[in-house]
Amino acid sequence: MAVSSSPSSALRNVFVYGTLLADEVVHVLLKRVPDSAPAILPNYHRYSIKNRVYPAILPVDKIEVIGKVLFEITDPELRILDEFEDFEYERNVVEVSLVESSEIVQAYAYVWRNKSDPDLYGDWDLKEWKEKHIDNYLVMTCSFASELEEPEC
Repeated sequence: MAVSSSPSSALRNVFVYGTLLADEVVHVLLKRVPDSAPAILPNYHRYSIKNRVYPAILPVDKIEVIGKVLFEITDPELRILDEFEDFEYERNVVEVSLVESSEIVQAYAYVWRNKSDPDLYGDWDLKEWKEKHIDNYLVMTCSFASELEEPEC
């Protein structure tokens, strides 16, 4: 998992937009649910991925992704998220707007590496994912966490 840009060590915000919007998933991975706030990432699109239950984001002009910012993520937690997001994503620094205050904050976001991936399509839907996939996804996440020897299931 590559990291694009090198922000100061004080940057510990992570913008999440897919399965990590579910507190249950975050809790399994980090053993806590960090403080968060709804946020908007401008000039990106959240795609569905063929044969996958999680989304990808890529830069697209004049479109925005609604998600949330997780605050005060520690270095060990960031490494866990890096492992979880795997090689298909690149951790980039982005600027997001907090919904409640319109404040602009810097955060890391996991951006899909393959910008011309033919398997990306349409829009990913959180409500649909929760209805159809969250239970199995939590089982997978617990398995991942136990491989890290940090289970919280």
